[in-house]
Amino acid sequence: MAMAERSQVWVGSEDSVIYIINVHSMSCDKQLTDHRASVTGLAVQSGAPSKVYSCSADGTVLAWNVSTLRVTGRFQLPGGGLSSILLHDDCLWCCTGTSIVAVTTGGRLVQELRAEGTFQDTSTCFLSFQLLPEQEQLWVACAGCDGVYIWSLRDLAQPPQRVRLQDCSEVSCMIRVKQQIWVGGTSLSQGKSQGKIYVIDAKRKTVEKELVAHADAAPAGKVLACLRAVEGRPLTPRPGVHPRRGCWTLRWASLTPRAQGVFGRVL
Repeated sequence: MAMAERSQVWVGSEDSVIYIINVHSMSCDKQLTDHRASVTGLAVQSGAPSKVYSCSADGTVLAWNVSTLRVTGRFQLPGGGLSSILLHDDCLWCCTGTSIVAVTTGGRLVQELRAEGTFQDTSTCFLSFQLLPEQEQLWVACAGCDGVYIWSLRDLAQPPQRVRLQDCSEVSCMIRVKQQIWVGGTSLSQGKSQGKIYVIDAKRKTVEKELVAHADAAPAGKVLACLRAVEGRPLTPRPGVHPRRGCWTLRWASLTPRAQGVFGRVL
């Protein structure tokens, strides 16, 4: 999900469609159907956005003109498995599970970080990542790991730093909120797994808070996936509303039935 203009939110879905939602009417104005697999990521140009980049699970990356809603460029990453995309310094950073690659907006490879050879467990793969350009850092969440890894953007060949998450059996997702990294994961409590969100201070690389707000692991991942808000602020519940469901209750009631259907497919 990404905000392309002040009045437009672009939402990628598993049915390969990009839905464009008007934030004033809360209705779906347009549907873009050029992808042929699940849309897994969206990246917007900073400043006055004129382009949006989208990616899908089959490795396709499309460039869109925001004004005309037409595809202005496309390329294919080999191997598929493309799960997320970020735009930084005129390069698109893409996570494919087996690697994280930086490519030009035309698809030319600039640099690559491979999971194979980085971890002792050969089955370890990349789940998600965040870039902190001001600190020249690449933060990565990996499948089956109980922490996050931090590489220097100056030299990806150097061993990463590791931030271990207490009582975490494995991480599932990760987003950036201003100078914090929010990590969704699974922890064990009295023999039962539960979803937990770890709030990490990006500068100090220490866990500031642990939010136990979910009865199982799956909702923690879904909530974090949709916490990307305008100006990097997470959605917050209104006073008096249960914290587990307040942020959804407040907005869901205001959506039109059509918009509810769109978000229902995403969530």
